[in-house]
Amino acid sequence: MKEKVETLRRDIGLFALTLTGIGSIIGSGWLFGAWKAAKVAGPASIFSWVIGCLIIICIAISYAELGGMFPESGGMVRYPQFSHGSFVGFIAGWANWIAIVSVIPIEAEASVQYMSSWPWEWAQNMYNGTELTTSGLTLAFFLVLVFFLLNYWTVGLFAKANTIVTIIKFVVPLLTIVGIFFAGFHTHNFTHVSGGFMPNGWSGVLTAIATSGIVFAFNGFQTPINLAGEVKRPGRNVPLAVILSLLLAGVIYFLLELVFIGSVPGSMLKHGWAGLDMKSPFADLAMALGIGWLAVCMYADAVISPSGTGTVYTATTARMIYGMEKNGYFPKIFGNIHPLYKVPRPAMWLNLVVAYLFMYLFRGWGELVEVISVATVVSYMAGPVTVMALRRLVPNFKRPLKTKGLAIIAPIGFIVSSLILYWSRWPLTGQVLFVMLIGLPIYFYYEIKRRKETFLRNIKAGLWLVCYLLYMMLISYLGSEQFGGHNIIPYGWDMIIVIISALLFYLWALRSAYYTEELKDIEQRSQETGSVDM
Repeated sequence: MKEKVETLRRDIGLFALTLTGIGSIIGSGWLFGAWKAAKVAGPASIFSWVIGCLIIICIAISYAELGGMFPESGGMVRYPQFSHGSFVGFIAGWANWIAIVSVIPIEAEASVQYMSSWPWEWAQNMYNGTELTTSGLTLAFFLVLVFFLLNYWTVGLFAKANTIVTIIKFVVPLLTIVGIFFAGFHTHNFTHVSGGFMPNGWSGVLTAIATSGIVFAFNGFQTPINLAGEVKRPGRNVPLAVILSLLLAGVIYFLLELVFIGSVPGSMLKHGWAGLDMKSPFADLAMALGIGWLAVCMYADAVISPSGTGTVYTATTARMIYGMEKNGYFPKIFGNIHPLYKVPRPAMWLNLVVAYLFMYLFRGWGELVEVISVATVVSYMAGPVTVMALRRLVPNFKRPLKTKGLAIIAPIGFIVSSLILYWSRWPLTGQVLFVMLIGLPIYFYYEIKRRKETFLRNIKAGLWLVCYLLYMMLISYLGSEQFGGHNIIPYGWDMIIVIISALLFYLWALRSAYYTEELKDIEQRSQETGSVDM
């Protein structure tokens, strides 16, 4: 295991890694997220972005500490196995992989969907208002292949390409904020449109966090963690890159939502915020305000921003498959590193095939974003539990970043993740949680075959997570109609029950942690080398 990871080059510094995080976060989310959030929550969607960013920061702090402790590629799918064994490790890794690998096709689809607003007939024929046409799907397939090739030869090429792309991605949203603000911003839209400031109440604000692409938009904080095995001074640079990229992106997203709400022409709001129909939101808004040069910039960036994110995620998902193979749940070929280019090529090929499958099944940005958001939340659950369990199990491990107050932040992170899952609305919650469980046959096949002697112990350590997922399905089904449930549990009480239940499951999860074989192996090697690098 150690020999494999040492073959990965540590080429990425703090600046490039932070740009990688921002490059993952600022993708298609900024192109569509403000519009979708406004449709769900109206002007109050500005609160959705603030709350969403704070929630993700709570979760990211846990993973930042873990990334500093265990600087290895594919780390996000490895950490839960260190504290709870293979059963939790597999479920968390499966959820994380499903959430991340599907980002590759959604970014390609976002590019094509924006391009369909170009003033040429061939471009407009690529999207029919609901999904990509055959020509649009063909172009999206080509874009995914480009993402693949940019990562195929070396992580250094990936980092250099991403640095250039990310600078462009950073500049265009800033130009959009400034240009739209001075061209048409006014406060009338915040209070005088049908429904007022908060047309759907707080339930709309909370639902927007879960289903409008806000969670999806911030998901890129994982990328610096998953690339930790290829980072210079990972103990310092990984946590810093995670926090810096989240804060910078959070400010940009908030300002984008603010100027979007304040600049939509009244003629577009005749049917209220829910009836706001846009094909390419910010570009359509720029054209309506007479800012032609900005619309041109956004049409170009509609290719650059999602493509940059797709390139980053192509690298990330390959490292995740690499990490899951190390956990023992994929054939060993997917753990192979190319001897010359130092990238996990077999894992990249697998993800390319899966990305094409997702693209074929879900042919529009809107079709995928809700599913990805819920899967992402499920994948976050284990982080706050794992980081606190490891503080108890291995208190003497070196922690380059040891956050003060994490004993409070971690359970808050688990609770708010549970709330986001609930806010996602039934039946979507049930559908996605079911997808999380259908990967279990793969686990049972490899686990029984590989380590029968620890099978029952791992099942016992992970029982809390299976019960949690089934319980959240039930609560979502019984919950208030504001969140798609059958209103057996009334609004207000439903969230109180979720908070209390989440805290109890969190405590159960902490008690289920044990000193795993993986931890024993890491501790032995750290004593020999003075490092936990794997």
